[in-house]
Amino acid sequence: MVARITSITGRGLPLRGEDIDTDRIMPARYLKAITLDGLEQHVFEDDRKQGGHGYNRHPFDVSHYQGASILIVNSNFGCGSSREHAPQGLLRWGIQAIIGESFAEIFFGNSAVIGMPCVTASGADVRTLMERVERNPGSPITIDLVAGTCEADGFRCAIAIPPNLRDAFATGAWDTTGLLMDRFEEVSATADRLPYVGGFAG
Repeated sequence: MVARITSITGRGLPLRGEDIDTDRIMPARYLKAITLDGLEQHVFEDDRKQGGHGYNRHPFDVSHYQGASILIVNSNFGCGSSREHAPQGLLRWGIQAIIGESFAEIFFGNSAVIGMPCVTASGADVRTLMERVERNPGSPITIDLVAGTCEADGFRCAIAIPPNLRDAFATGAWDTTGLLMDRFEEVSATADRLPYVGGFAG
């Protein structure tokens, strides 16, 4: 069954900083992995090693952000190299959606194909979301892709996502594997008719 994504609700994780690139999100030494399993253990690994104690820790190590599923970022998030391991690691860590001021184009696309929507909001609204989550980390955030809104701790703002991508999430068209499985019998019948799949008769 295809996975339709119309809204995402979860706790937030604010990650301040402009131009956070994919080299920081997923260090290059982990690109040699044969599978993507376990990438969540290395998200922001080098940045996290440089963190201090208490509130000087990296946000991904702060206890009250553990279990968060909505990442809040500033501008040009995911810039740098085009490694798909960066969004894959975030998804496996537990991030289901990202709201930010802007995203690097390739990171944005790599996130979309794995079902992790990246939506944009104004700089002022992103700062407000971050501040509210920092004050009340247990408060849920709801991103409504269809309505184009984000709500958190009594605050509501507009979000943006390209209409074609919004529709792909809402209909499940983004989930190509799910679409194939939903029509497996048709796919199998077509494969049986192809000589280079089923072999030549006679």
